[in-house]
Amino acid sequence: MITVLSFYKLQKIKKLKYLKNLLLKKINFLSIKGLIILSPEGINGTLASSSSNINILKKIIFKNLNISKFDIQNISKSEFTPFLKAKIKVKTEVVPINEKYNFNIKFKKKYLTPLQWNKFLELKNSKIIDARKPFEYEVGTFRKAINPNTYNFRDFKNYLSTIKKNEQVGMFCTGGIRCEKASNYLYKNGYKNIYMLKGGIINYLNKIKLKNSKWRGECFVFDNRVTIKKDATPGTYGICNGCRMPISAKEMKSSKYKIGLSCPKCYHRLSNDQIKRFTMRHNQIVNSKIKYKFKDKK
Repeated sequence: MITVLSFYKLQKIKKLKYLKNLLLKKINFLSIKGLIILSPEGINGTLASSSSNINILKKIIFKNLNISKFDIQNISKSEFTPFLKAKIKVKTEVVPINEKYNFNIKFKKKYLTPLQWNKFLELKNSKIIDARKPFEYEVGTFRKAINPNTYNFRDFKNYLSTIKKNEQVGMFCTGGIRCEKASNYLYKNGYKNIYMLKGGIINYLNKIKLKNSKWRGECFVFDNRVTIKKDATPGTYGICNGCRMPISAKEMKSSKYKIGLSCPKCYHRLSNDQIKRFTMRHNQIVNSKIKYKFKDKK
């Protein structure tokens, strides 16, 4: 089985290009696939490989950032490597909201464990905000959760400005990093009652028993697993290579669904050039899955 590690650490980072080159060299040597975002305000990533190689790279990151642990990390398993290659990107923000993370704000972050989150959801005066995009919300979310309908996280600030300062707000996202940026923005602007689901949806699905779960549906993840279910096991959704949107089992039965090419959402919008490119990309993904499934059986 392949180990999938998602993580982030918010702290000031310098020498980004040096760190990028160093980590890329180590990642390639260890045959790790995935994506790391480096920025002056922190590191955020999802990586996949053997558990031993993942642990080696974690120690390298810890040493070079002079830290003992990540702020948040989540572990899940996959039967195949859910990334085609390794990438490291240097960006101005660890997640883009057009608002730099303010390390000077003195406040105690209000994290809620999955069990505490269940209790928070039951409060009559609590406002639950899904900090993800609408298509992620449609695949699965918590009961009572609000969909802000922001198609770009940079626009999320516009929605946040509509929240009353005396409201008790609980926010969640896939792994927690988007909520970190959003809550920092809110605290900067005088909000106090802001709570975050610690470790995000992935941690919740790992920790809460199905009979006690208040989650409905599946959780979209930004890799070739597409979605995950309870215990972070792979879900039932596919991905459309035409519009890059998740597609359900019902949508796959449509005559407009062409494996690796199109779905009912984008069937009429594809050019011949797109069809060629999407076919090539789909074949790469399929070959990757076959390769690593065969490798695991050896």
